[in-house]
Amino acid sequence: MRKLGFMVAATAMLMTVGTAAIGQADEPKNGGTLVIGTTQKARHLNPAVQSGIATAMPGTQIFATPLRFNDKWEAQPYLAESWSVSDDGKSITLKLRENAKFHDGKPITSEDVAFSLQTVKENHPFKSMFAPVTGVDTPDPLTAVINFDKPHPAAFLAMSSALLPIIPKHVYGDGQDPKSHPANNAPVGSGPFKFVEFKPGEYIILEKNPDYFIEGRPYLDRIIIKNYKDPTSVALAMDTEEINMYPFLAPTKDIARLKKNDKLVVTDRGYEAVGPINWLAFNTQNEYLKDKKVRQAIAYAMDRDFVINALLAGQSKAATGPIVPGSPFYADNAEKYDVDLDKANAMLDEAGFARGDGDMRFKLTIDYIPGSAELQKGVAEYLKSQLKKVGIDVELRASPDFPTWAKRVGGHDFDMSMDIVFNWGDPVIGVHRTYLCDNIKKGVIWSNTQSYCNEEVDKLLNEAGSELNQEKRIALYKEAQEIIVDDAPLVYINVLPYHTAYNKQIGNPPLTIWGAMSPLDEVYIK
Repeated sequence: MRKLGFMVAATAMLMTVGTAAIGQADEPKNGGTLVIGTTQKARHLNPAVQSGIATAMPGTQIFATPLRFNDKWEAQPYLAESWSVSDDGKSITLKLRENAKFHDGKPITSEDVAFSLQTVKENHPFKSMFAPVTGVDTPDPLTAVINFDKPHPAAFLAMSSALLPIIPKHVYGDGQDPKSHPANNAPVGSGPFKFVEFKPGEYIILEKNPDYFIEGRPYLDRIIIKNYKDPTSVALAMDTEEINMYPFLAPTKDIARLKKNDKLVVTDRGYEAVGPINWLAFNTQNEYLKDKKVRQAIAYAMDRDFVINALLAGQSKAATGPIVPGSPFYADNAEKYDVDLDKANAMLDEAGFARGDGDMRFKLTIDYIPGSAELQKGVAEYLKSQLKKVGIDVELRASPDFPTWAKRVGGHDFDMSMDIVFNWGDPVIGVHRTYLCDNIKKGVIWSNTQSYCNEEVDKLLNEAGSELNQEKRIALYKEAQEIIVDDAPLVYINVLPYHTAYNKQIGNPPLTIWGAMSPLDEVYIK
């Protein structure tokens, strides 16, 4: 059996934290409470029908998945102790652990795997994850054979983190809608921690699962996820040791502040699979933005280094294409669009848009996600002033709340919009949706809201999505990225500066590719 190599993070209640140095080599110890601070407010706790950080963090503690991943992008056993792929790549056979049980004592069987996969396929917003699945055979209680209509290498990442929670058929198979099932607020899973209490918008309490299928784990007695009104409040709680872990920490001033606290470690490791990109999206049906030269000119007008170093205090990294640096599929040879105002002006002239009244060529609006001033409004304000230098008059259009912004962008009622979108590990899961012609779906946010369509890109993405040879997959994705970046349906700005702050008394912090969206069964308090 392959070694479980998942590194995860935790911290202790103030009264349990000692003063040992972070480098101290401790044996994992049992006991203690991990208190996680977050602004992400879960609507419910079932990741099978809901994406996002708010559901994923508690969901990965409550529900186990077939696989888990380490920090080297390597699949590790979890509920499945082994697996094999057919020669034609059209089926994956999972061998389940004999001793795995749900929190109510019922054994986990291949029927639960089949039921869970079908539930995710029908209800989860990431439709591409399991689109090629034709069915799941269950020849015996511990064998599940997942069948595809074509090879689907993305299935391995899709069977980890919060993406394929194994939910109990005997609970959810009662005919009720899984999206509104009462068990979503008091779930029965098989993960390292059991549900205790959920007060929406305030806290989630989980406790150790004494019958967890990995002997000797978890080490912690309890996990509490506390909600705060804003990131600064979470940072203050971290500083005062009211909490002891702060994942998905993004505001640069809070990152800098917490780095000065000698009781804490603040790291950007653990977000490689999340792949969060901050970008400027174009509505390619707009009368000006339908011209590729105009989109490229806007890309050349933006000074990415200024955004990262001046606006984001050097805490972020550049994004230069659809896939983030750190992913094995990242294309480092695509056009970087280094700032060049002369080139931008020349391209706009070539496109036939001469300067007119007020020295402006034309006018566009920029929308941005409300509630993220530094990463959204602040960058939008910078772009307004920068684009004026090339004769584009920009008006910022604020939305009073997130649903308003999402309705505008999802409804294609925008010229340009700031946005934050995740890669979600494999490009099939989180990248294809932005660029495929058949995913131009009006009314659906985080689909192809740019109305971008290039048949050559479609062909390359579809080939890469079913290519089993990793090197060939990488080559196909790099070719697709070069074309997309040249077509410029988006201007890629930066990878979100996600960090995790945790107390130095935490052993095994969450530094795998899924970070805090992974089981915390190996976390302990020194």
